[in-house]
Amino acid sequence: MTNELTPRQIVDALDRYIIGQDDAKKNVAIALRNRWRRRHAPEDMRDEIMPNNIIMIGPTGVGKTEIARRLAKLSGAPFIKVEASKFTEVGYVGRDVDSMIRDLTDIAINIVREEHEEEVQERARELAEERILDALLPSSPQTKSSKKSSSSVSGPGFVISSDVNGDDSEEESTPASRTRERFRTMLHDGDLDDREIEIEVSGSDQSSMLQVFGPMGMEEMGMNLQELFGNLGGGSKKKRRVKVENAWEPLQQEEAQKLIDMDKVKSEALERVQQSGIVFIDEIDKVTVRSSSRGGNGGGQDVSREGVQRDLLPVVEGANVTTKHGMVKTDHILFIASGAFHVAKPSDLIPELQGRFPIRVELNNLDADDFFRILTEPRNALIKQYRALMQSEGVEIEFTEDAIREVARTAAEVNAEVENIGARRLHTILTTLLEDILFDIPDTVESDHVVIDKAMVEDKLADIVADRDLSQYIL
Repeated sequence: MTNELTPRQIVDALDRYIIGQDDAKKNVAIALRNRWRRRHAPEDMRDEIMPNNIIMIGPTGVGKTEIARRLAKLSGAPFIKVEASKFTEVGYVGRDVDSMIRDLTDIAINIVREEHEEEVQERARELAEERILDALLPSSPQTKSSKKSSSSVSGPGFVISSDVNGDDSEEESTPASRTRERFRTMLHDGDLDDREIEIEVSGSDQSSMLQVFGPMGMEEMGMNLQELFGNLGGGSKKKRRVKVENAWEPLQQEEAQKLIDMDKVKSEALERVQQSGIVFIDEIDKVTVRSSSRGGNGGGQDVSREGVQRDLLPVVEGANVTTKHGMVKTDHILFIASGAFHVAKPSDLIPELQGRFPIRVELNNLDADDFFRILTEPRNALIKQYRALMQSEGVEIEFTEDAIREVARTAAEVNAEVENIGARRLHTILTTLLEDILFDIPDTVESDHVVIDKAMVEDKLADIVADRDLSQYIL
């Protein structure tokens, strides 16, 4: 985890991918660093220090989601993005707000499990190798006794393989042991890759099929059914005939699963969720109740929206949420909410929920200069992405500076004329600009160097800019 970064270092890291929005970057950097500060604060004060949740306000496509996503990568923390509009008040058909914590916990479990599996991969491969050799060689008293001897030795190595290192023992001098070592050498050299063997692996189809028992709004029932029936079928084995080269991965994966301590994984994952988890709630403005509806004339939809806010409140404030992996306390999870707030205002949220998001950041609209920087500066800039795509075809594509500025100017103009979708407009502009080239390159483009200049941009996009109803071309 890299959450030892200072706020200035965090902002510098965000600058590599996100243009502008300095206030938002500064505030999320402070929030992330405060989590590190809390963990290093005096023990008697740690539980008293609450996270400063953030609400980001700004139109779509200006970087709200990207800031949160990059922040999670920097911190190495479990991160989930949810849309507030997908939730409904308890009692209605839809997802309940607790499901975002359950989903966040599942993500943390997967992260920690992968880390633990990585640590045991070498040992798992050794065990997979022994299983492949067992399948290649017919059973005999000698091999069984060798296997029994090897299984009783702890540590990364096997007694059975000591012959390779020059150590001789009475067991390894048997014909079966020598045959096994010859096969081991052939296996390492790849001489047995095309040989078919029969392997036995754990069946996993049943648990995935049981997902259908958890319909929307009934996650708890689905969770319990899956755990119940998953345990019943957990011991089932399947026999498959595969080539040796295809046997390594499933056997190594199964052995790695046996080697990791799932209780330890769950304990570490729960701790990570509770201490460093990040929940990004997008479209929070979609569950606001507008001021005009508060007089009692609002319909059922407004009642449900306010119900969602009231259900969100205890989770954001600090509650215990039951998951299939254990209880999760949400007191120190960082919540970042965002919304365009075109129609509603942040003040239309219920006062209690407003109080749980003390940090408010307004993100700015993007202009042509911002678009030019977005196209050229970030590590994942669109121009760089298209260059990489063309290089896969053996073609070098070059954009002149005038061409890029014209693309940026056009994107800003279209946003002003139709609907402001921020930097996402650049995707549609460039797709329109490069459509013919992307289609023709595999077959008919003769040159391995394509230059995109301002004249070409103006020619390709002239009809789009001239037409008042630009959306029929772009969106």
